[in-house]
Amino acid sequence: MPFAEVDDGVELFYSEHGTGPPVLAIHGWSCDSNDWMWQIPALEPTHRVIAVDLRGHGRSSVPASGYTPSRFAADLAGLLEQLGAGPVVAMGHSLGTVVATTLAVEHPGLVCALVLSDPVYGLPKELMPMLEASVRAFEQTDPVLVAQAAFSLFYTPETPPHLPVWHNRRVAGTPPHVIAQTLTNLYTGPDTWAVGAATSAYLARRRVPVLAFYAEEARAAVERAALPDDARSAVHVWSGAGHFLHQERPEAFNETVVRWLDRLD
Repeated sequence: MPFAEVDDGVELFYSEHGTGPPVLAIHGWSCDSNDWMWQIPALEPTHRVIAVDLRGHGRSSVPASGYTPSRFAADLAGLLEQLGAGPVVAMGHSLGTVVATTLAVEHPGLVCALVLSDPVYGLPKELMPMLEASVRAFEQTDPVLVAQAAFSLFYTPETPPHLPVWHNRRVAGTPPHVIAQTLTNLYTGPDTWAVGAATSAYLARRRVPVLAFYAEEARAAVERAALPDDARSAVHVWSGAGHFLHQERPEAFNETVVRWLDRLD
């Protein structure tokens, strides 16, 4: 499996599957590109799927710093330029939705559309005390334990029981500084746009069609209000699903994505 050096010796692990218009699959916080094993077989007959581990995650390099949405996006821009793969459909989950959106805004020539699975932006300011408490907890508690506690909130009664076990074990193997810096920079960093009024202003800078999936209506409303003026954009709300909805409902997710991509091609 190939690696690509993108910044000062940082190597990203990635794999490619299929041929056709490119799709870049971007995983979430404390996860890796294996998150997309449910989607790759559905997409590779018609698309070139590039599944990548972000810096600090999976098999990629683990530098001491650089765990910000803008740096993650810049890494991916370097990867796409090396592969000659742009513009891509950037498909992200959780943290990956923030990275995909940042890639589309800051490197617009490299993204032609966005597929977003339960975005973690658009959180109300009322949640800031909880987020700040989590960030403070990193200073006193093992970040792995903090992350595992956060992950415990991601599931519902319909979540297949193997998913929490897998996710929990993977978090345990993620370097603590990666866990702490990534979440800290996502919500309280100097260039964050994921919380409050900054979200709508940043989303308004997107110039590509968007397909978004949410597990709750409140955050979906923020997405709908900021959709690009493009009839192809759409938002789906799957009430009752957990945060990893593309893994909980892969058949419905894949069918919707493939049908939507067919409209773009």
